[in-house]
Amino acid sequence: MFENEFLIGIDTETSNSLVSPENKLDLSQSLVYDVGWQVIDRQGRPYKKRSYVVAEIFLDKELMQSAYFKDKIPQYWEDIKNGKRILATLLNIRKQFLIDRKKYNVKGVFAHNAYFDLKALNNTMRLVTGSKYRFFFPRSVELWDTLKMSRDVFGAEKKYTLFCDKHGFKTNHKIPQNRYTAEILYRYIKGNLDFEESHTGLEDVEIETEILLYCLNSNKKMRWLLFE
Repeated sequence: MFENEFLIGIDTETSNSLVSPENKLDLSQSLVYDVGWQVIDRQGRPYKKRSYVVAEIFLDKELMQSAYFKDKIPQYWEDIKNGKRILATLLNIRKQFLIDRKKYNVKGVFAHNAYFDLKALNNTMRLVTGSKYRFFFPRSVELWDTLKMSRDVFGAEKKYTLFCDKHGFKTNHKIPQNRYTAEILYRYIKGNLDFEESHTGLEDVEIETEILLYCLNSNKKMRWLLFE
């Protein structure tokens, strides 16, 4: 694990998650309007940060009506105006991702609930290119899932279970289980119950990096590859 010096953490925000007329969530149909990533070393130190708004999706007013965090749209425009985020086509965003990956010789990419980000990026790639290009990540990339890692690492800690019991961070199953959202995990790591996840790409990558480092430093046996 982590045989090379650098990893890339990536996160997306999406639209088109609602299917009419029932208005049921269908996350398999999600399309990316915000993607952020950072290149880190073994200690979690960032070497490059990127934050992009996907032009083909973000500029489609109808699609953005189904964005879960559509109330943030004015802030995105402000961020684009002041240079905090860059409005670009998905192909140009992917081009920059590949440049960063090559520059730092990155073999592993991590995300929290990585399958969601993978599916959403591929959905968007196929839509905007008419399926000329179908995959965002090259086949040679290892996809790491910090959600899978967290279930093994935090799930083995009695202290985390007590934390979830005390604060009601449990699922609604018949037998409630611990929840492992990035927001709850970060609250536990930092001891800050008031923390609220930004739900913007790059900012969420930064907290997911803390989750990754916690797992890597735990010395616990865990699964980390999305597909294994």
